[in-house]
Amino acid sequence: MSESSIIPVFDGHNDVLLRLRRGGSNSVRSFLQGEAAGHIDLPKARRGGLAGGLCAVFIPSPDQPRDHNADFPAPPQSDALNETLAMFRLLLEIEAQSDGAVKVCRSASDIRSSIADGRFAAVFHIEGAEAIGADLDALHVLHQAGLRTLGPVWSRPNVFAYGVPFRFPSSPDIGPGLTEAGKDLIRACNELRILVDLSHMNEKGFWDIAKLSNAPLVASHSNAHKLSPHSRNLTDKQLDAIRDTGGLVGINFGVLFLREDGVRNTDTPLDVLVRHIAYIAERIGVEHVALGSDFDGTTIPQSLADASGLPKLIDALRAHGFDDRTLRMIAHENWVRILEQTWGS
Repeated sequence: MSESSIIPVFDGHNDVLLRLRRGGSNSVRSFLQGEAAGHIDLPKARRGGLAGGLCAVFIPSPDQPRDHNADFPAPPQSDALNETLAMFRLLLEIEAQSDGAVKVCRSASDIRSSIADGRFAAVFHIEGAEAIGADLDALHVLHQAGLRTLGPVWSRPNVFAYGVPFRFPSSPDIGPGLTEAGKDLIRACNELRILVDLSHMNEKGFWDIAKLSNAPLVASHSNAHKLSPHSRNLTDKQLDAIRDTGGLVGINFGVLFLREDGVRNTDTPLDVLVRHIAYIAERIGVEHVALGSDFDGTTIPQSLADASGLPKLIDALRAHGFDDRTLRMIAHENWVRILEQTWGS
């Protein structure tokens, strides 16, 4: 595929900020100039047509276990807030030092203009709301700073809900749903027009939010439980609920959530990823399907390697029978539409 024919991708989830935060003092330069490590930097994004995405702030658990089947403790709020501010500052520094190549977007029009102008459109996202207390003071301040999307939990309990643990094979029906503080958080997000991300919610929490929220249901980086019975994936009933609210599913590139055997094997064909996209598109409609790679946060197929490999996925989807109009919907148009609908701009 020639560079001129690359379809821009707006991606629903990446963990580049955590990787850069761990990288030390040269992180901004590493992102802007490129480096061997990691899935995303600006040169890789340009080669692959990655036009932007939701840049997650995720705070790892203290002494986080290596085994994904273990239970993860939540970090204290003070620590989580400090790290959240540090990672958001890192994103702002990338924008400031990029000579206009990176834009922190606070509206759908920001995203559209950035894609049109060839700037990387970054959205401040929180994955796991440990930085926010039950009083929700931090939520309001962070929203004013630019927070536009939020996942109440990662795969661990916090004051708001019980995140779905990593289990395979398993139903997502593990543990209780929203706490009273969690219900207050969802109401406040609706009032502020912050998108609520359902990835990492267990099934009870999912249905609690479905009953409470007045916004489209969105799972930024989740796959089809029917094809890969991982606890992190969405059942057909959940997929149908997302469709019925006009919502969206961003397909996760992680091999753990793609494979029917749940094995962390990088030798996973792109056809397996295409199967999840095609299955969800057929079940709930292509207008409800997008991409949520989880770049820099999970193990992806080696044939993709990093963001520069995105044209290979577009080619695989085209070979499966998706036309260019549909590919543009999946690649970026569906995300921009749902963000505009949720944010109101």
